[in-house]
Parts: sequence; structure tokens; C-alpha cells
Amino acid sequence: MNAAALRRYTPFAASSLQSLLQYRSTFLINALTATTAVGVQVFLWRAVYGGRPGGLPGGYDLPRLTTYVLLAQVLGLMQASRVDEEVSGEVQRGDIAVSLLRPVSYPLSRFATGLPVSLTNATLVAVPVVALYALLLPLTTPTWGGLLLFAVSAALSLVIGFGVNLLVGLAGFVTTNIWGVRVVKDSVVAFFAGQVVPLALMPGPLAAVARVLPFQGMVDGPLRLLLGRYDGAAGAAGILAVQLGWALALCALAALAWRGAVRRVEVLGG
Repeated sequence: MNAAALRRYTPFAASSLQSLLQYRSTFLINALTATTAVGVQVFLWRAVYGGRPGGLPGGYDLPRLTTYVLLAQVLGLMQASRVDEEVSGEVQRGDIAVSLLRPVSYPLSRFATGLPVSLTNATLVAVPVVALYALLLPLTTPTWGGLLLFAVSAALSLVIGFGVNLLVGLAGFVTTNIWGVRVVKDSVVAFFAGQVVPLALMPGPLAAVARVLPFQGMVDGPLRLLLGRYDGAAGAAGILAVQLGWALALCALAALAWRGAVRRVEVLGG
């Protein structure tokens, strides 16, 4: 896709950003909610393992585990772009008909709309939350190489999260209400991504299942790279390769699902 084609999606991103900035109180509410949610998780894990003699399970020490739990919640916040809710809402209201008339790819337009939400949450909510807890608790300081790998991995995690959310949103074409699907998706993703429990602390068979699912690339993969929990350059490349593979697979699957949804609308006369 050339630059001219990409410019078609700039208005979607700009419109989404303008809508966000019109409701500044939303950022304050999100920040307070995120601070509370992060605090519950962080202090719960510290209460469980704070007085434990010797090392922690999975090769963690307490600062590294605290850093993992903190940033896991932050990554979850960044991926909460509400793409699934907005897509299903358009289907239910019939607004999807307008999208069919636009000379752009609907999946790409939804990605362009959701990206400012993720980046704004990262900048105006996640950064202050991390800074606050960095003042309150001992955290692990990553290396510059770890930060670079994390940045690349976090970008891929956004694509994976978008693919999952878009597929759930497109389920609105076959069901009248996806609220239940979204609840199940949120729970399954949070657990198998490592947002609730680090994958290194899961029982072996359960961790093995988690590592073959795409969700681990949304949280656990980026944090393993940030905290240096991999075996050399080959290990880091392997984590990124798995993420890239799942990102491409989910995007392809979402494109196929969208084509099927369009055919369904045309057959039904929508």
C-alpha cells in the first residue's frame, strides 16, 4: 500500500482523536480506574510473595514480578480500543451500510480509528500510572535493548489485539448481541495473555496451551522481551517471529471474515 492510499485513512484517525480530546474528563476517569485496578493487582501479588523466603516461582524476584504485573495491566489498557463494541454497534444500528459505500477498506479504517485511542491511553493514562508506581515501589529497570525490543513487540501486540477485537465485533453479523461473546473474550484473553497470571507461574500444561495461542503475544511476549526473559538473540527473534506470524494470521482471518460478512449483507438485502 502506497502513501497516497494510506492518506485515505488519516481522516478516520484524526476524527477519532478529536472525539477523544472533546471529552477530557474521560482521561481522568480512565486514569483513576487504571490506577485502582493496577494497585489491586500489584499489591495482591506483593502480599502473596512479599514474605516468601528465597526466590519466587518462575525465576522472578519481587521487583521483576511487580514490574511484570504493573506493565501487564498497562498493556491491557492500551489494547482497550473498543473496536469490537463499535463494530457490533454499527451492525446493529445499520450504520455499516454507510461503510460499505466508502472507497476504503473497512478493517483498515477501524484500525485507523482505534489506533489514536490506544496511543492516547498509553500517553495520557499509562505513563502517569507507571510513573506513580515507580515512585511507590521498587521496579526492575530495563536495558535500552529491552526497551527497543519492547517497543517493537508492543506494536505487534496492538495488531494482534486489534485482530481479535475485530473478529469479535464482526460476530455481530451472525448474532443480535455480542455482549456475552465480549465478556468471554475479555476473560479468556486476559488469562491466556498473562495479564492475570504470568505465564511462567502457570502449571506446565496450562502454560503450554497459553504459549500456542495468539493471546500470549499481547502481554507476556512483550514483557519477556522487556525484562530479558529469553535465551539470547535467537530467543528474542523467536518471540517477535511468533508475534508477527499471529498478527499476519489474524489480519488475514479478519479480512476473510469481513468479506463473508459483506456477502451475508448482500444476500439478505442489507
